[in-house]
Amino acid sequence: MACIEWRGLPLLAWGYLQYRLVGNYRARLGGGGPGISIPPERIVETGPYRYVRNPMYLGHLIFLLGLALTLRSWIALAVFAFHAAWFDRRVREDEARLLALFGGPYLAYCRRVKRWIPGVY
Repeated sequence: MACIEWRGLPLLAWGYLQYRLVGNYRARLGGGGPGISIPPERIVETGPYRYVRNPMYLGHLIFLLGLALTLRSWIALAVFAFHAAWFDRRVREDEARLLALFGGPYLAYCRRVKRWIPGVY
């Protein structure tokens, strides 16, 4: 029988809520659609976006890390690692599109706000 690590559950909740709530926040303030397929109409620099440029993707990764810890699963940890690498590549592609769309103001935002971890990276 699988053993659940209950201390991982807060990460599951945090990641899920961050992903959902930040997604709604970005759609309301920035316009556009989900993901970059329908680009935003404005740069969102407030709320969670003043700390990191990708709080939705970060919420997704926090959820996956919580899943790996809760299930004590090496497979779930591998899924987390795969998604971390995939999201990092995706973010770089998204940033190139946003730079082409918004130019200097987006570049200034990128210089002020870190990609993943506030004040670090």
